[in-house]
Formats: sequence, C-alpha cells, structure tokens
Amino acid sequence: MTFAQVKCERHKTSKIIICYTIRWKRLSMTFKSILTMSNKRILMLLAICLVVFAAAKLFFNSQSASKMTHTMISGRIWHLSGLNNLDVNSKLKVKSILNAPVERLTEPLRVVHLDLKGAAPKVSYFQQIFPLISNLGANGILLEYDDMFPYEGDLEVLRSPFAYNVEELNEIKWLAGLYNLELIPLVQVFGNLEFVLKHEQFFDLRDVGSFQNSLNILARGSLKLIKEMLTQVLKRHPQTRWFHIGAHEILDHGESKDSNNWLKQNSQGTRLLLISYMTKVCQFLVELKPGIKPIFWEDMLRNISLNLIEEFDLSSIASPMIWKYDSNIDVYQMVNLLHNYQQAGFHTVWFASAFKGTSGISQRWTPINYHLENHLAWLKVIASISKHSIIQFGGIVLTGWQRYEHQTVLCELFPVAIPSLAICLAALKYGSINHTAEIQLQRLLGCNVTLKNNMCLNTGTFAGSEIYYMVHKIHSELENSIIKITKDYHLKGPFSPEQRKNNSYPLNIKYFKKELTRLVKEWDHFMKNFKMEMIAIYFPDTVEKWMKENVNQYMNELHSLAKVVESIS
Repeated sequence: MTFAQVKCERHKTSKIIICYTIRWKRLSMTFKSILTMSNKRILMLLAICLVVFAAAKLFFNSQSASKMTHTMISGRIWHLSGLNNLDVNSKLKVKSILNAPVERLTEPLRVVHLDLKGAAPKVSYFQQIFPLISNLGANGILLEYDDMFPYEGDLEVLRSPFAYNVEELNEIKWLAGLYNLELIPLVQVFGNLEFVLKHEQFFDLRDVGSFQNSLNILARGSLKLIKEMLTQVLKRHPQTRWFHIGAHEILDHGESKDSNNWLKQNSQGTRLLLISYMTKVCQFLVELKPGIKPIFWEDMLRNISLNLIEEFDLSSIASPMIWKYDSNIDVYQMVNLLHNYQQAGFHTVWFASAFKGTSGISQRWTPINYHLENHLAWLKVIASISKHSIIQFGGIVLTGWQRYEHQTVLCELFPVAIPSLAICLAALKYGSINHTAEIQLQRLLGCNVTLKNNMCLNTGTFAGSEIYYMVHKIHSELENSIIKITKDYHLKGPFSPEQRKNNSYPLNIKYFKKELTRLVKEWDHFMKNFKMEMIAIYFPDTVEKWMKENVNQYMNELHSLAKVVESIS
C-alpha cells in the first residue's frame, strides 16, 4: 500500500464517522416526539457505540497499513524493520536528528551501491528497481549522492541542474522502506570531491590548486564545509543507522602549503593528519546523532600504526570497509588484516565487492564472470570470519561505480549491469550459482544468464531490459557494421583518394550506395528508439553524454560516408 493509499483509507474512515453521526442525528429528530427519556438514553448509547466502532476501524486500518511495510518479500533472507515514518511534506529539524532512535546491527547486510555521480536515474526508475533488488536478496542501499542531493543555502551551488528535490528524495526513502532496503547515505569528506572543488568559491580549499579531487583539510573553512554537507544530508536521513564518509584513494594528500608547514612540526607525517581529520569528522556525526555508526573506506588506514588508531579512539565510533574488486583475494592476508583491526579496537568490519564499474574506465558491457569470481572470493573470507571468530561482520556492499571520477567517462549503465548484479547477489545468497539460484534468476529477470556468452539470453523482463539489449547491439554491431562496409569490394576502387579527387563515378558505386543507404536508415531508426528508451530512465545530460562517448563518432562516420557517396553519384 502506498503512502497516498494509506492517506486515502484514513480519509474514507473519517467520512464513515461523519456519516454515522449524521444518520444518528436524523434518526433522533424523527423519533424525538415519541420517545421517552429512557429510550433516548438507549439510542444515545447506541450512537456512542457506532462512533467508537468507526474510530476503531480507523485505528486498525492505520495499523494494517503500517504492518504492510514489514511483510517479508519473496527471495529475502534477512528481515529488516519497515518504512520510515516520515511526513514527506515536513521540514526536518536538527532536534529530530538527535532524538531519532538508532537500532543496533542484528544480521549482516547485503547492500547495493548506487553511484549517482554519473548517469543518475529518474525517481521513476527507483520505483522499478527497488522491488527487484529486494527480491534478488539485497536488504540495503548505499546511496552516493555526489551532486544529486538537494543541498540548500550556501551549498546550493553543489547541486546538479537535475538534482533530486526534497519531495523526490522523500519518495526514494519511502520506496526503500517499502521494500525493506536499509538506506545508507554516502558523502565524500576528503577525496573524490570534484563536484565541490570544481566551483570557484571553493578553489582555495583544494589540496593542490590545479587538481579538484582532494580537500586541503587544514585550510580555513574546509571542516566547516564538510560539517554543513553532513548536517544537511543527515537531516534528510534522521533514522539512518550508518553513514558512509568515503575517504579512499586520496590523491596528492599532504602536498599543499598548509600541509607542508604542518608536516615540518609533526614527525608522524600525513598518517597523523589523516586519522586526526577522520576522527573529527566521525565525532561530529556521532555528536549530531548519538548512536549512529560512521563507515569509511579503509585503504588509507592500512599504513597507520595500531597504536595511533587506538590513541585517537577511532575504533570506538566508526567501522572500516575493506574493498577488493577482483578475484585475487588472499584469504590468509585478509584474516591477518582483520586481526589487526580487531587489535586496534574495531568491533565491526564491512566488505565491498563490485558488480560493475571496476573492469575498465570506459567499459560499456559488463563482464559477468569477472564480477562473479570477485564475490566467490569474498565468500571464502566471510567463511573465515565465522571459522576464526575474528571480528563482527557488518555486511557486504556490492559497489556499482558509474564513473571513476566525477568528470571521467561513464562506465556501464545500471540496466546493462542488472544480470551481473543478480548473479552476484545469488552467489552471496546461495553460496554458488546452483540450480535453485538459476531458477530464481530466470523467474526474476525473465531470461537465462549464461556466463559463457556473457549475456542474458531470450527476452528479459527486468526494468531497463530494452536498454540492455539495445546497448548490446550497439556494443557488438555498430562499429563492426561500419568496418565491414568500408572494406566492401565495391567501395575500395571508387572511394580511393584519387577517385574522390577526380569525382569519378564507376558503375559499381550504385550497389554500394544502395547498401549504405539501407545501413544509415537502419541505424538512424534504431538510435531514435534507443534515445526514447534512455530518456525514460535518464536525464537529458546523461543521454547526451552516453551518445557522445559511445555512438556519435560511428554515426558521424556513417553519415559522412553517405554524404560523400551522394556528392559523386
């Protein structure tokens, strides 16, 4: 039942109460002259009973609507608490953040990462993919906002022209609650801050003036900026139990003038600078919302001594997330790393795998087996935790990177990676891709996923399947069709540089022109339909960017060839 339907049911019930009251008044007036005082009292008692009955119906309808958000969904293993009780029209206040209850971790989560720093989908697509993600076995969403969050005030400049507004954000949260998907916000606080540092008013906060990726954490105003970003995001997520602060792959860290001056006075170098800053950020979150647990990428922490981690007491307020995106995971080394984090005082550790976006910066078609092997390797590590009782396992995040950095080319589109996501979640759920997993995948996707062909065979029914098959055609046929026709026997002679210069017209060009015209019309018609499918899911800037990176150069070549043929015919 949707939020609107719940309100509608309550409205109907209110009308029932009014209706019963009006009917009673009319009945009372009709028989007033013939009733004794005792009869009036009896009827009055009956009227009160009717009103109580109607009120009870209102109450139980409300309870029923609430319970619907707690219903177990087919394909789920771990059960989560239901829908966040938020008024989608209300403005959240800091006070509500401090008082919002935080539940403790009971079971490990399977979290799907949605990277919004490129090809962010429209909210209507969330309506389609959240039930699928839930039924595939996930119970959480890690939402990396980048410039898609509705920042306000001085931070409004950070917003993309297509950023979600508050109402859309509330709908995303509501949908996540409806399908029992724990929503975890991710806001970068150190590296990967291109969406902030590309703006002129924040140039002075760059660690290196010519680079816009890393924050100068010692600059006046840096911590204030990060605190304001975190505050605004947390205000919109008052019931979140975790908050991811990023902090990985920090490039050029410690190269600013401020950092150099600081390093001259501190012998422990950039390690001390990093952990000091991370601790301040995590402490701020915990003070803003007591009970929340910050999460951070741990790769920058590996070279920091255990004593230094213990000294800053980071382990008491935050949890590390270890990421590894290929199958080359040494279980023995990983167990040792987990032991180290346990000795440093951390109680919980998270893992991060990948279902897309890690096999190439401009990857167009997702290599399913590559990502499956990554998850099978992680399963061995997860088993080792249970075997050795090393540290509590918080959960695993299946990352789906959309761009390596804010301004690089797009990786695979989300619809293209859905079969990979499904396979990876099935592996985590069943321990391998067995017969039971294959049956479930076929039922939910409407197709057979074959690792040999790296393809979802037959016609899939999953959300975005049209884009999936159309991208496959572009990936496998567009460039090849142009190469094939340019090598055509009828083209080589008449289209040599000398022939073009002399504007000659051999007879065999007629055959080539006919074939070229057919090919141009076929691809033009295909691309028109493809753009329509894309615009149904993505904003115009994403459609334009993807076409520019993957299609335009080939279509321009095709049209240029057709233009030359037309000029000499």
